[in-house]
Amino acid sequence: MGCKYMIFLVLVATLITKEALATQHVVGGSQGWDPSSDFDTWSSGQTFKVGDQLVFKYSSMHSVVELGNENSYKKCDITTALNSLSSGKDVVKLDKPGTRYFTCGTLGHCGQGMKVKINIVKGSESSSSASSPSSSSSSSSSSSSSSPTSTDASSASQYFVSLVFIVTLSFVTMISFFN
Repeated sequence: MGCKYMIFLVLVATLITKEALATQHVVGGSQGWDPSSDFDTWSSGQTFKVGDQLVFKYSSMHSVVELGNENSYKKCDITTALNSLSSGKDVVKLDKPGTRYFTCGTLGHCGQGMKVKINIVKGSESSSSASSPSSSSSSSSSSSSSSPTSTDASSASQYFVSLVFIVTLSFVTMISFFN
């Protein structure tokens, strides 16, 4: 009985760890989902993996519209949107590899550059395969200044999850010795 219980707890801890290790990318970095953000530079400095999450933080003047294809993205055509969000703090899970397109639903904002193209890779791919090799030195410095928002949160989250996993595993091991 104790061995089955231990296996169950280890599986639960593993599932929790996997979910918590996903990176949360605050779209636009410290500026958030705002027309003043340079979304091309921001996204080129990120690696988006399956399981990660996009966090859109914005004022009531904006919204988030997911577009279905690159043609709609380039033309800022929101008439065939896949999804529309307006809470001001929306979280979108990246559940499969591929490209996703987002824009602001406020009239004129997409045309002013308030849109972002997200390339999602499988979780095992390295950041070099997903990064844009053609970024200039000025965009590199800009992207590195907005990158820490997701990196710092991810590091703290990974540390906490690792700690919880170790404590849980130690607890399960102790219980199995006494049963």
